[in-house]
Amino acid sequence: MMNYLVTPSADERAHLSELARAGKAAYKLTHARILLRADQGEGMAQLGSEARLDRRAFLAGNARWAIGAGSAAALALGPRASGAARDTDKPPLIDTHMHVWADDTDRFPFAHPYEPKFKPPRTAGTAEVLLKEIDAFGVTHCVLVQVIYHGWDNRYVARCLKDHPKRFRGQGLIDPTDPKAADKLEFWVKRHGLSGMRFSPIYYQGKDGWLNARASDALWEKAEGLKAIFNFFIATPQLPKLEDMVRRFPKVRVVIDHLARVDLKAANPLPEFRKLLVLAKYPGVWAKVSELSVLSPSAKYPYRDTFAWVKRLYEAFGPDRLLWGTGFPGATRAEAERPSLRQELDLVRKEIPVFTPADQEKILGRNAARLWGFEA
Repeated sequence: MMNYLVTPSADERAHLSELARAGKAAYKLTHARILLRADQGEGMAQLGSEARLDRRAFLAGNARWAIGAGSAAALALGPRASGAARDTDKPPLIDTHMHVWADDTDRFPFAHPYEPKFKPPRTAGTAEVLLKEIDAFGVTHCVLVQVIYHGWDNRYVARCLKDHPKRFRGQGLIDPTDPKAADKLEFWVKRHGLSGMRFSPIYYQGKDGWLNARASDALWEKAEGLKAIFNFFIATPQLPKLEDMVRRFPKVRVVIDHLARVDLKAANPLPEFRKLLVLAKYPGVWAKVSELSVLSPSAKYPYRDTFAWVKRLYEAFGPDRLLWGTGFPGATRAEAERPSLRQELDLVRKEIPVFTPADQEKILGRNAARLWGFEA
């Protein structure tokens, strides 16, 4: 259905005000009738000819005509409202992997846990930078994933959630080796509204025994009780340990980042990649189609040398448990040598051949809305 912007005259506005006072139903039905006349092909020219009729009679009309046409469309009374009317049926567009960091280091200091000599990026990746960019491209929501720059201090992400509760969800960071990790999870979820935590075993290769240690059971039990989501920045050789925990705690929802950073430059990546594919048999495991720019051996957009692997992921997990994410906001994308937001969207919409239009809607937003509880 097409939607038209129809701006009533002063007399018509006065009459609509009378209808509004009389009752919302009369007001909405009158709106619907005008818009439906345009929808059925009569367009603005026909509306112009209607002006030769009694305009008040045209506006008041027969409410039953609008009902019979089967529309709940409302008339947009101006440019600001018209966009909302046109967008009501659009699926959500959700970036599930977005890092933000503060530009106020006194209030939100950097505390990289793995690089004592860490130097922050030249450009701040604030929530304001992010919102400006995503609004320009129609991205409706984001999952903020705590950036490693702030370490275990999730206060900036928590502040972003408080400032924009309808737009954002948050995944924090806690030290996985901390004996009080379960308490920390509860603190950030209950006190600050985070949805869960991200863990990065990829930084602990050779020292990742905590992944499936019995000491981690309390953390997973707490996640189950809180209905928290865990996402993992993990390498493929570490996936069997994660599978052990998924098997033992099937109610905890788990998201695998970046195709588990499979090494596509290896002579035969398939044996390692199968460690990711096998996790598809667990209904609580999801996977992100993300960071193809990093995985691609050629590093040339649109990274066609990754498409066969994306297809394998799609065939294993299906379209209902795949997610889309990009990583960095605004100008920081280029600084991190990542594609632009337009290119990231085009990867799913135009480049990756296995995704149908229905799949694209799911991967670009519907799945994330279901997992993180966003309101469409």
